[in-house]
Amino acid sequence: MNGPGAPEGPGSVRRVSASAEATERLGAALAAGLRAGDVLVLTGPLGAGKTRLVAGLARGLGAPGRVRSPSFTLLNEYRGALPLHHLDLYRLAGHDVDGLGLEELADDGVLAAEWGERLPAWLRADALTITFAMPGGDVRTLTAAGAGARGLALLELWRGLPAGESG
Repeated sequence: MNGPGAPEGPGSVRRVSASAEATERLGAALAAGLRAGDVLVLTGPLGAGKTRLVAGLARGLGAPGRVRSPSFTLLNEYRGALPLHHLDLYRLAGHDVDGLGLEELADDGVLAAEWGERLPAWLRADALTITFAMPGGDVRTLTAAGAGARGLALLELWRGLPAGESG
């Protein structure tokens, strides 16, 4: 099955986004179900739309201002209904991540980590992982999989997003 929300396998759900704006709409819709302590692991190549999804999360949480990639700053914070901690681990090796104080960030609000596969395993153990792919043009596929109880609950939220959010 290839439509938005079509299952890709046991425990995962794929959405297709036709534009950066559609990716932001997905993020805004997902934000409605987020709570403090949620971890979003964002993976995929450069330019795949990870920051655009975070921009939608920020908008959905009511955070003012423009969302920018934290590639050089490592972390950007956006204050809305919940604090959104936007982390970019592209320039860090796994052992460098351990000393960042991520536990406090995760407890305080929502942690959305680009290159999130570099997060410590204990943070990914109860998270929603969204893997981005670029099949061509502006089209992006976003495949979500949940780990742990909260990750699976977030996967159900992702599964239930209106199909129109990605069109």
